[in-house]
Amino acid sequence: MQYVSENSKFYQRLFSVLNIDVTKINAIEDLTQLPFTTKDDLAHYNDDFLCVEKNKVADYVTTSGTLSAPVTFYLTKNDVERLAENEATALRYAGGTANDVFQIMTTIDKRFMAGLAYYLGVSKIGAGIVRVGPGSPYLQWESIQRFSPTILITIPSFIPKLIDYAIENKIDFKNSSVKSIVCIGEPIRQPDFTLSELGKRILSQWDIKLYSTYASTEMSAAFTECSEGKGGHLNPELIILEVVDENGKNVANGELGEVVVTTLGIEGMPLLRYKTGDLCHVYYDACSCGRNTPRLGPVVGRKQQMIKFKGTTLFPPAIFDVLDMISEIELYQVEISKDEFDNDLITILLPKNIETLGFKQKLTSSFKSKLRVTPYFRFIDNNLLNQQLFKPEKRKPEKLIYV
Repeated sequence: MQYVSENSKFYQRLFSVLNIDVTKINAIEDLTQLPFTTKDDLAHYNDDFLCVEKNKVADYVTTSGTLSAPVTFYLTKNDVERLAENEATALRYAGGTANDVFQIMTTIDKRFMAGLAYYLGVSKIGAGIVRVGPGSPYLQWESIQRFSPTILITIPSFIPKLIDYAIENKIDFKNSSVKSIVCIGEPIRQPDFTLSELGKRILSQWDIKLYSTYASTEMSAAFTECSEGKGGHLNPELIILEVVDENGKNVANGELGEVVVTTLGIEGMPLLRYKTGDLCHVYYDACSCGRNTPRLGPVVGRKQQMIKFKGTTLFPPAIFDVLDMISEIELYQVEISKDEFDNDLITILLPKNIETLGFKQKLTSSFKSKLRVTPYFRFIDNNLLNQQLFKPEKRKPEKLIYV
C-alpha cells in the first residue's frame, strides 16, 4: 500500500479523491475499504499505473485486447524474475522437474507475456526447452521425434489437429516421448472438474495427462492444476485472491464469482483489487494433494461476454464445448451480432466442405440437447475461415468475434 501511494499516479489520485488513509490498510480484510480497479481504469490511465522511471523497464508486454484495446504492462528486472518464479512453481504443480524437456508451442514474441513466462519458468526449474511456437503440425512432430520432449505447452484446441496429423502420416504418437500437456488459454474441464468435450476428445485418442492453467497479463501469475485436477492452485506469495458476487461480496466455498486480484511483489505496475472480468468457482477447502491454498475452477465465461440468446443466458465456452465434441469440425468461428431490436444473435462459421443436410441436422440436435437453443450456421470457404481464425497480428486463434 505504501509503495503504490508513493509511486503510482493513479492510486495517489484515487486515494486523495476518496480520502483513503493507507496507514489503516494493515490486513487482507482491510482491502474491502478500497474500490475495485477495472479494465477501463487500465485502458484510460495506462501509464499512470507505472511506478518506476521508464529507464528501469526491462520488458514491455501488452494484453491480448480480447475485449478492449491492448494495455501496456511494464516489467522491471525484478518483475521478470518474479514471473520466472511464478511459472516455475506452476509447472512444478503440473509435475514438471529438471529431468523434463518442455516443447513450447505458443507465441514467445509479439509482446506476449505467457510465452515469455513459460520460457523463464522452464529455465528456472532447470529443464530443457524446445521453442517451436504455435501451429505447424509437421514441425511439432519433427521436433518431438528429434528432441523427445516429455511435456508440451499448448492451446488444447490444437491437440486434435496434432493427433489427426500423426494419424494421417502414420506417426506412432501413442508411444511418443510426450507424457503430459499443460493446456493454456482454454478450459479442458467443466465446473465440476469432469472433462469438457475437448478434454474428452483428446483423451479418447491419446493416453496422456492434461493439466489446466489460468493466468492473465494483469496478474503476472498463474493458477495451475496439480495431479488431482481439482482446480488451479493460488500462489499466495504473489497474489491476494478475492472472488466476488454482483455486490462485490466474497462468495462462499464452491460458489461462482468474479476473480479479483491484488498483485504482490510487483515493481512496475502493481494493481489493487483488480477485477479481471473472469467468472470462476472458488474452493477454499484443502486439496487432496495436501495443499491448503485456494483453488480456482475453469473460467465459465467473462462478464462482458455474457450472451442472451432466445431467452437463454450463455457464455462462449459453452458454445465451444458443443462444437469441440463434433469430430467433423476442425475449424470454427463464433460470430456475435445484434438484430434490429438489439437482441444477441449467434452465428457459427464452419468450413464449406462439411456442409451436408445430415451434418446440419447433427449440429442442430447437438446444440438443442446441450444448450436448449440452436444458433445460426454459415458455411464459408475453408481458406477464408483459416484466414479469419489465424490472423498474423493475433497471438491466439480468434474463435470469437463481435460484428
